[in-house]
Amino acid sequence: MSLLTSLIQASTRFQQTLEKRPVANGADEQKAKGTASAETLQPSGPGDDRFTPSGELLTDAGRPKSRKLPLSDYKQTVGQDLAFIRETLRHKLAEYNLNPSLSISVNKNDSGRIEVGGNLAEETRSRIEKDLNVNKNFADAFSRLSVNEPTLHFMDNALKLSQAYGVNNSLLDTLISENQQFNGLQDLVHRYDTLRRSAPTDQFNVAANRGAYAFNLNTRA
Repeated sequence: MSLLTSLIQASTRFQQTLEKRPVANGADEQKAKGTASAETLQPSGPGDDRFTPSGELLTDAGRPKSRKLPLSDYKQTVGQDLAFIRETLRHKLAEYNLNPSLSISVNKNDSGRIEVGGNLAEETRSRIEKDLNVNKNFADAFSRLSVNEPTLHFMDNALKLSQAYGVNNSLLDTLISENQQFNGLQDLVHRYDTLRRSAPTDQFNVAANRGAYAFNLNTRA
């Protein structure tokens, strides 16, 4: 009986040993996983950029509102009028058998009538001016351009300077609404004109008188 009791006790201890071994291995495995997770969460070193957030994510919340302007859309809108006016004037040069590289300019006088400048015979100038003044599409395009282009020019230059030197333009920020819904080109043109009338002219780098706007063809001016 003593021998049988000893065998039973030995068998029991052996069974307990087998049962404990997987538990111990599981604990070690869990511990190892925990260590690996801790290592994964360690901050990356200065030279490790695998987990570095992109600049856009870091700065988007604090981006100046001017960075969100769809400037390319504005340029496309203005570009359509520019192209139309340019082509109309080129056709006029061809119609009157003038040198296609002749330098001419178009502006509006105080009464709102379109005037043409350049090295032209007076009779030819008068006829071209008459043609342009009765061309409603041309007159409308020129009127839009005379207000849209100076506004776009100001915004484009202000954004380029801001990006180059990292300094926000306070006048540009005043021009832009926090609500993007109210930042259409015509909204900006209206606010720009209001600001231009109240702020010193040199801050906008444009003529105070809107009528001074002129479109130049075949010139670098």
